[in-house]
Amino acid sequence: MGVPIIWSVEIAQLLFLWLCILAIDLALQDERHFGLQIVKDNVPPRVGQMVEVVNLLVIVALLVFLIPYAWRNTLLMHARLDGALQIPGSWFHASMVVGFALMIRTLLARLLAMFARRTA
Repeated sequence: MGVPIIWSVEIAQLLFLWLCILAIDLALQDERHFGLQIVKDNVPPRVGQMVEVVNLLVIVALLVFLIPYAWRNTLLMHARLDGALQIPGSWFHASMVVGFALMIRTLLARLLAMFARRTA
């Protein structure tokens, strides 16, 4: 039509960011995001399970540590208006808060499932 649609790029960037965050959580749910297979394949099964538990605990601790900073950043970016649509920057940065919360939930569910299998 001869007129560029500037805002379409901004909407695409916003949707892509949220899609990436949700895809990370889906990958974690399928146990396809973080892999320690080289370590797990070269040690006894019991040691491999311990390595996996430690890995999950470290990741959860890191996410719990980072979530307050992501929240503060989201609040700080609310006043910043991005692009031609003047979308608040918090819409972009809120994806980190939501993503961290989803990843924490997923990793804790994996830990609980591991302990349930171990005790059964």
